Amino acid sequence: MDKVGTSFRLIAPIRPSGHSILWGRMGFEIERKFLVTSETWRDMATRSERLRDGLLARFTDGKIRIRRSEDRATITIKSSRIGMRRSEYEYEICCTDAEEIMTTLCEGRLMEKTRYFVPHDGLTWVVDVYEGALAGLVIAEIELERENQTFSLPSWVGREVTGDPRFRKGSLQSNPLPKPD
Repeated sequence: MDKVGTSFRLIAPIRPSGHSILWGRMGFEIERKFLVTSETWRDMATRSERLRDGLLARFTDGKIRIRRSEDRATITIKSSRIGMRRSEYEYEICCTDAEEIMTTLCEGRLMEKTRYFVPHDGLTWVVDVYEGALAGLVIAEIELERENQTFSLPSWVGREVTGDPRFRKGSLQSNPLPKPD
């Protein structure tokens, strides 16, 4: 089944308990990240969701993340970036398994945030408002279809941090809140 250029496929059960990975998304992401400089985006947000991310593994060529929302959980494998693009493989898992993995394997590498969806100039930006040790950090992200795709910046975004290693999620999970330049 195809959905906007991303293929989905049913994955067979992986455990005798009957828990299974339900659907997988295989492809790539092209993402740009910016610091948020004001609160004016809040009035334009169309929805939000609370997320909890656990870093399962980080390695030279990428990372493996568990993500839990209110009613869904995923395991995501991401490669390192080549330019603005990286491979991304995401699979839905049962929420019970996600909680168990986060509790037993991601200790100390968890982050919580509320993600807001904000339309701007024909595209949807996501604004992540971090909690806990990262409280005060607000990052806007936009996913693009092409590396050279043009887009307009909303007035509430500031400096781009796409290539700044201090603002990578793997770094944020293991280091203190970065100080903007």
